[in-house]
Amino acid sequence: MAEETIFTKIINGEIPADKIYEDDLCIAINDIAPRAPVHVLVIPKKPIPRLVDASEEDQAILGHLMLAAGEVARQQGVGDAFRLVVNNGADAGQTVFHLHLHIIGGTSFSEASLAGE
Repeated sequence: MAEETIFTKIINGEIPADKIYEDDLCIAINDIAPRAPVHVLVIPKKPIPRLVDASEEDQAILGHLMLAAGEVARQQGVGDAFRLVVNNGADAGQTVFHLHLHIIGGTSFSEASLAGE
């Protein structure tokens, strides 16, 4: 079993959060340290520590996260232009080891900024 994280506590209602989307498989919350006008985290309710820890049985939930990210981006008004980021591991910038997608939008991104996220 994966170690309980702050995201698990948010999902379980132990820690309050501004949930902007929720369904049976995931939630979306605003990032507490946004890097753009829109910076939302899409988090599966199933605790998967990193993307590389996902298994064949997680295929449906991984696809669902992508569809949920598109829905959340539309709801937040950035459906035509946003960045979707998954950090995998500490060396890639992952700080909470519960898989999550970053929807980053509401600003223009240049090619030079691609390496910075």
